[in-house]
Amino acid sequence: MVTAKEVPADALIRRLSEYLKENVRELRPPLWTPFVKLGVHKENSPGDQDWWYMRAASILRKLAVSEEPVGLNTFSVVYGGLKRRGSAPPHFRRASRNHVRKILQQLERAGLVTRTPRGRVLSPKGQSLLSSIAHEVFAELVRERPELSKYGA
Repeated sequence: MVTAKEVPADALIRRLSEYLKENVRELRPPLWTPFVKLGVHKENSPGDQDWWYMRAASILRKLAVSEEPVGLNTFSVVYGGLKRRGSAPPHFRRASRNHVRKILQQLERAGLVTRTPRGRVLSPKGQSLLSSIAHEVFAELVRERPELSKYGA
């Protein structure tokens, strides 16, 4: 069986974000999403209008790949980056935690993520969703390149 670890991350996140946008009613961006920056290290707001769904799909993939519960601070480090300071050397800054918190709360309401004392993990419903979408992505890759069929289902 193909898992989320075995398919390209960009293809999986793209397909998963499309699924989340069309099928998960609990996952809706708030009204402030067109105006927000994702951290102090960013200059502008995201250019993609569907960045909320892409970030939610990325969070789900990170939870699937990690082998232990992941907390909010870990996500802020993962999505952080270097703040450019002109001629001074750049320094690492964490990403904003508000949008990550809201996405995690919405994914919990949808039943895709569960909370543990040490962080959040994928629920069985979330694991099956990621496995099925990973299988679809892998089948599409095999159709494009038949030599990949020896690696999976």
